[in-house]
Amino acid sequence: MKLGLHYWNYSTPADPRRIASTLADTAKLAEEVGFDSFTVMDHYFQMDQYAPAEEPMLEGYTTLGFVAAHTSRMDLGLLVTGVMYRHPGLLAKIVATLDVLSGGRARLGIGASWYEREQRGLGVPVVPVGERFERLEETLQICRQMWGDDNGAYTGTHYQLAETLCVPAPLRPVPILIGGGGEKKTLRLVARYADACNLFASSPEDVAAKLGVLREHCTAEGRDYDSITKTALYVPPVLDDPKAAAAQFEQYAGLGIEELEFMPDRDPVEYTRRFADEVLPLIKP
Repeated sequence: MKLGLHYWNYSTPADPRRIASTLADTAKLAEEVGFDSFTVMDHYFQMDQYAPAEEPMLEGYTTLGFVAAHTSRMDLGLLVTGVMYRHPGLLAKIVATLDVLSGGRARLGIGASWYEREQRGLGVPVVPVGERFERLEETLQICRQMWGDDNGAYTGTHYQLAETLCVPAPLRPVPILIGGGGEKKTLRLVARYADACNLFASSPEDVAAKLGVLREHCTAEGRDYDSITKTALYVPPVLDDPKAAAAQFEQYAGLGIEELEFMPDRDPVEYTRRFADEVLPLIKP
């Protein structure tokens, strides 16, 4: 199983002047000890169900550009891009830029967006959920067109582009990951467009059920279920009981989960070092 570090909190250490050095040190250590990917959130306010919205938050793609300069191997992406936050033509260009500057390590993680407080706060249009999914599907189509050989126009319901020119193109086919477990819309879009999905590792039973729905959508879309990489975000505090966590990782691997992302619950450098010392030996002997 591959491992990802999901860097979601910029409040530790508390001094804002140490955010950059802590981020760089964490990313370099994560790569050194064997993490396969490094992701950050696409938020502008901290998520207020986890911490006060006023706590520090950085713009995601700028952050990944910084991380790219301090690493050389790990894949880089947002977990996940909110579809309402960037015009899709500009998003495709941003991700292509990250891919070129990182040496072919960018991922496009994307979802329908949900955090209305930051959207209203910063003047981002808030549209009904159904329209967000329509925009998500058009964005996926636009990104695929811009990264392909067709530089012509794109005409959709919500977006119209006179040209889909993107030079330089990404150095590799950018993997598209769709985040979320919505059974009617999100997983259908995974089956139709994505190279990977990302689910919440809420329990092996829940993940098994979501993967069963994804398999049904793949059948309906004529898509090979096994061609989709299955990833999951593991939220519980791994360091509290590494042996119990490792046993659960085996259950997820048995379901077909190929990558787990982990969220530091303390100083991120300390977390990464302890993960390497206490958890990695149990899952990568």
